[in-house]
Amino acid sequence: MATATTVNVKLSRSNRIYRSSEPVEGKIVIKSAASISHQAIRLSVNGSVNLQVRGGSAGVIESFYGVIKPIQIVKKTIEVKSSGKIPPGTTEIPFSLNLREPGEGIVEKFYETFHGTNINIQYLLTADIPRGYLHKPLSATMEFIIESGRVDLPERPIPPEIVIFYITQDTQRHPLLPDIKTGGFRVTGKLATQCSLQDPLSGELTVEASSVPITSIDIHLLRVESIIVGERIVTETSLIQSTQIADGDVCRNMTLPIYVLLPRLLMCPSVFAGPFSVEFKVCITISFKSKLAKAQPKSDPTAPRLWMALERLPLELVRTKRDQFSC
Repeated sequence: MATATTVNVKLSRSNRIYRSSEPVEGKIVIKSAASISHQAIRLSVNGSVNLQVRGGSAGVIESFYGVIKPIQIVKKTIEVKSSGKIPPGTTEIPFSLNLREPGEGIVEKFYETFHGTNINIQYLLTADIPRGYLHKPLSATMEFIIESGRVDLPERPIPPEIVIFYITQDTQRHPLLPDIKTGGFRVTGKLATQCSLQDPLSGELTVEASSVPITSIDIHLLRVESIIVGERIVTETSLIQSTQIADGDVCRNMTLPIYVLLPRLLMCPSVFAGPFSVEFKVCITISFKSKLAKAQPKSDPTAPRLWMALERLPLELVRTKRDQFSC
């Protein structure tokens, strides 16, 4: 039985990160047990912002829209090899594709790659090998990552904006258990609310007083995705990741460091475009000892609970020239 022919797209960079001003280079690798005829080999690039609105967040009328028309960033096709035959064995066909040609008008900004709940910014390379009517065409797709070009970035590193916060029973907008409310607590700290994507989210936190023992202190990263649907703005907040910085009842007046690494593909520079926006927030949660907490099922860790204190802070993410990778 003949071995199936396989096609793969192999990029020149193992991290698959490129800037819009750079050519995307690599090889199309074809493995076949026998020679195959083809009607040219083409390589296509497709970059788009894909928007979708789920019925639960949009309402009955807007849910009929389902998936909104994508915003096209780049779409082009080049021929890397004219029609002919590919010999048996392994064949590597090099390619180089410019995302933006010199002097080409900019229709849409090259937003950075981002994978969210309702917003996905994605760039795909697809190799197509048509083989005529009697043979099944061959194809392979590879995603690559776009980061902001140097010309779009600040010349100097942006110093982080430090915000001082305090959390008490009086700053809570939701009800608390009576013993937590009457006994009182006070937690203070500071956090960098504007920082580079390459740097960790950093700060510190101190539990100055608490009448009820603390069971956990957690830092949650949230993304806030907003999409314009008709005359409405549909916004959804979702959890990216959680980091526990304290387990158990911490010592009073002891400074706890906050150090959270940012996940690359799930976060990007804050975006405020016309039809959509991507923002981020930090949610600090303090869980107090309670029998009620054990009885309740675990769900959204940032949802208000009777045994929890919350503090939400905006987080602006930026990229600087210092963040650029070495080619």
